[in-house]
Amino acid sequence: MVTLTRADGNWAGDLDLTRRSIALALAGGYAVSAFDVNAEPIHTDDKDMVAGDVSIPAGDRAIPGYMAVPAGKGRRAAVLVNSEVFGVHEWVKDVCRRLAKAGYVALAPDFFVRHGDPAPLTDFGEIRKIVDAATEAEVMGDIRAAIAWLGQQPFADRKHMAVTGFCWGGAVVWLACESFREFRCGVAWYGKLTRPKPGEFMGQPERHWPLELVSQLKAPVLGLYGGQDQGIPMSDIGAMTDALAHAPVQGSDIIVYGRSQHGFHADYRPSYDASAAQDGWRRMLEFFAAHGVKAHP
Repeated sequence: MVTLTRADGNWAGDLDLTRRSIALALAGGYAVSAFDVNAEPIHTDDKDMVAGDVSIPAGDRAIPGYMAVPAGKGRRAAVLVNSEVFGVHEWVKDVCRRLAKAGYVALAPDFFVRHGDPAPLTDFGEIRKIVDAATEAEVMGDIRAAIAWLGQQPFADRKHMAVTGFCWGGAVVWLACESFREFRCGVAWYGKLTRPKPGEFMGQPERHWPLELVSQLKAPVLGLYGGQDQGIPMSDIGAMTDALAHAPVQGSDIIVYGRSQHGFHADYRPSYDASAAQDGWRRMLEFFAAHGVKAHP
């Protein structure tokens, strides 16, 4: 039995992984360290779409990614999908397919490729090393490369782009909307807002955090958070809400699901909250549409 401590903070329902759960996670392509043996993950088929691995030219190397594109001709609004700390595993791919079913081009770049693959690991110390090694410059550079690459594809509408992400990727949503004018909006699922203490995970002084850069916000963001999240206190959410009132771009909002934990959208994890996940998904699509990132009919 492997007992795990989560990279994004412990929460109620943390699980000792048995050999069976590890085998199930590996067989399904899910992140081993977060997989719940009792979960019944949603599986979205690839009917009426083209889905699979892609290669994105970046500054220093090609970046692998997963993309799902609805079938049919014409350019579609595009959504960049930022993964959790576990990388582009099956759940992230399924999110891309769900977005394609909704009419969007969805692309999930592998931001950790230079340093390793966290998905098959059980040791959170090793996962943290990989995620910690992905610098802000690398991640922002890869986002810029993904934007440029999507703009060259005949099926993607670069003028109508959004970004979403979860956990680690939720924080990156805020940073992306504070850095790039190409995104019309973003939806951040339980992304950390404030700087960790020195010496803590991702606490390097050279990293920026969403609350620090609100004055540079270039596109509105919808934040979706859990009221029982052990790693993101309500005081941080309150501080971000106050800061957004003075941001140069208005229209942002934060929704808190009072009974939900961190990771409430991840249906392969013990923290999954179906009601909050479904409501958040609906709000996300409505937020996209309200800000000009509309799905192709």
